[in-house]
Amino acid sequence: MNQRKYHMLTILGPTASGKTTVAAHAAKLLGGEIVSADSRQIYRGMDLGTGKDYEDYEVDGQQIPYHLIDIVDAGYEYNVYLFHNEFLKAYNEINSKGKFPILCGGSGLYIEAVLNNYKLIQVPKNLELRSQLEDKSLEELAKILEVMKPELHNTTDTENHRRVLRAIEIETYMQNNPELSDDMPQINSLVVGVKFDRENRRKRITERLKQRLEDGMLDEVQRLLDKGLKPEQLTYYGLEYKYLTLHLIGEISYDEMFTKLEIAIHQFAKRQMTWFRRMEKHGTQIHWLDGFMPLEDKVLNISELLGL
Repeated sequence: MNQRKYHMLTILGPTASGKTTVAAHAAKLLGGEIVSADSRQIYRGMDLGTGKDYEDYEVDGQQIPYHLIDIVDAGYEYNVYLFHNEFLKAYNEINSKGKFPILCGGSGLYIEAVLNNYKLIQVPKNLELRSQLEDKSLEELAKILEVMKPELHNTTDTENHRRVLRAIEIETYMQNNPELSDDMPQINSLVVGVKFDRENRRKRITERLKQRLEDGMLDEVQRLLDKGLKPEQLTYYGLEYKYLTLHLIGEISYDEMFTKLEIAIHQFAKRQMTWFRRMEKHGTQIHWLDGFMPLEDKVLNISELLGL
């Protein structure tokens, strides 16, 4: 695998696109292991609501190894910094076994952090620096940051006062702590997307939502509440957990819950596609596969793109 052009395969797509099934079958062909890039599947006990389709990881009787699923308890506030660290551990572990890493998910921020090689560290607030800069205009702050860091990873850092101030704070910290500035490994990944047209995407989302409710998604949320999680902790996770919790505590009816949740998931999928298109505009090449393409053809396409 190390002789190949690509160090990793990334499979992305909006919710209900079937990307996990594609990733698992590609992993079987490539001798690979999957690293989940889903900001909610990391939580234990949040299975149906986050779409952990464990059965997708079994291909022809073979269990495909996966990473970064069920790694923290519900209620813990995870973030992209923690994900990036855990990804690197999983990536190195997979390589150490001579296996091929496959990143799979729909959380655009998490995927971009890996593909664009972001250096993510926990930088404390610098109150003294903030005091010195608080009266400066956005334009003045942007010029300071430009001098400190001529090549910006993320141009959105200069779009508002709070973000540019934080970017200066991070860069100041990095310059004062040069031992932290080692580059992340450069990972050259083939990026493949799976998508359906808008109408069929909506149909798949609705069908999947009905199935998960039949499978006991309400019971799952009730168990989390029974374990002591507060309603506001669950609504923090949005989508299924927000609306199912509101129904369980009596704020909305079942029908209202279903309608609001269905709309919210459709909007979420649309935002995911917007994020992926933005990635393309910023230079990430995504090879899109039609969701209706037979599974074996999708895997064959991926194999050919990898140059096998």
